[in-house]
Amino acid sequence: MTFYDRADELDALEMAFESAGHAFYVVYGRRRVGKTELLKEFCADRPYVYYLAAQEAEPRQREKFVTQVADHFDDRVPAVDGWDDAFDYLGECVAREQCIVVIDEFPYLVAENESLPSYVQSFVDEQLQETESMLVLCGSSISTMESEVLGHESPLYGRRTGQVDLEPFSFREARDVIGYDLEQAVESYAVTGGTPMYVTLFDYTYTLGENIKSEILSPTAVLYNEPEFLLRTELRNPARYMSILEAIATGHTTPNEIAGATGIGSGPLSKYLQTLRRLRLIEREVPVTAAQKKSKRSRYGVADEFLRFWFRFVEPNRSSIEEAPQVVFEGTIEPALPDHVATTFESVCQEAVWELIRRGTLEPYSRVGRWWYGEDEVDIVALAPQDDRLLLGECKWTTTPVGYGLVDDLLEKADAVRWGPGTREEQYVLFSKSGFRDGLRDDLGEEWLLFDLDDLAETL
Repeated sequence: MTFYDRADELDALEMAFESAGHAFYVVYGRRRVGKTELLKEFCADRPYVYYLAAQEAEPRQREKFVTQVADHFDDRVPAVDGWDDAFDYLGECVAREQCIVVIDEFPYLVAENESLPSYVQSFVDEQLQETESMLVLCGSSISTMESEVLGHESPLYGRRTGQVDLEPFSFREARDVIGYDLEQAVESYAVTGGTPMYVTLFDYTYTLGENIKSEILSPTAVLYNEPEFLLRTELRNPARYMSILEAIATGHTTPNEIAGATGIGSGPLSKYLQTLRRLRLIEREVPVTAAQKKSKRSRYGVADEFLRFWFRFVEPNRSSIEEAPQVVFEGTIEPALPDHVATTFESVCQEAVWELIRRGTLEPYSRVGRWWYGEDEVDIVALAPQDDRLLLGECKWTTTPVGYGLVDDLLEKADAVRWGPGTREEQYVLFSKSGFRDGLRDDLGEEWLLFDLDDLAETL
């Protein structure tokens, strides 16, 4: 797979390795997000030992690890009785030659021996610290990495010299990969999301519909069962979690709505939602003007665009897809795709707002999000508490140009947003897929910014 972007993460790893003294980095993130590709890119042209752990018995894991180390240092493979011996041997090797040691899928080792973090701690404290070498622990099980490596209770707590929490590509980052114009790129991103593996699976010489049918709706395609596979690697009994994700993806976003759609009681549901949040599969959102922890107006959303697409269109239609994928695409997916993309477009516009703030096109704001109360909702609200300034914006993924009706509607909603003093300053921004009615830009004051797709393309 071609390596894209990740310049900041590469710079951090390279600086850590080149700096004086040892380095101990932790790299983690969801599956398919590109951790292994990042580490391979980092290790290229540098001395390294790369060990990819597997789900197998502990003696076999240890044997493969020691063999990998010995091969790099042109040694005979030593006999070791336990992980303490294995790390003692590794310590002898890295003491005589600066080297990067990568242990990928570290959680697989912990699953076979829960004492492994203690062995690594001894290695870091007693041997690695006396060298110029670097240890990198990498893992896809976020829960294991956060508890067994980064957590307060872990023997390794406080030992790391840095960490990389690798996130999926933002839309702006994914644009380097997506070979469509901006409108089609937004539509494609609404299907694949920013997970590098998913984005690079599409062939952008084909239409989006052709890619959906060949890479998602085909029972032999990698993405056809991908979400179910991901859940099974993290959860013993994923059935209820899948029903929750399907409920959220199909529009049931409050706890009461999710409970009604799944039949799961509020007590158990709360624990399931916490687990899905910990795995970064869903996000809890509250109105941007509300307190994150205290607000009872929470909504949940699927945290990944591909998972949202899959649980909305694929999971509910599996039987039909097996028999007639073309019919499912033309009758179910294609008509509903604009509505699905509209949600993604809001996220893309939020990215644009942050970029406009960084550029100075917009004045500084410290928080950007959505706002709702009762029936009223505003797609983008940004807060500048120090300056009593508020930004309100709408994002329209429609086939008709935006006119004065949306302007009047946003002004009316602005009065319902209770935040700041009565003398607060208000700014407005409109994003429209199909542009604006003639004369609208000229009729609005300096406090209004209008962006069509050409403007958005330039911004991003």
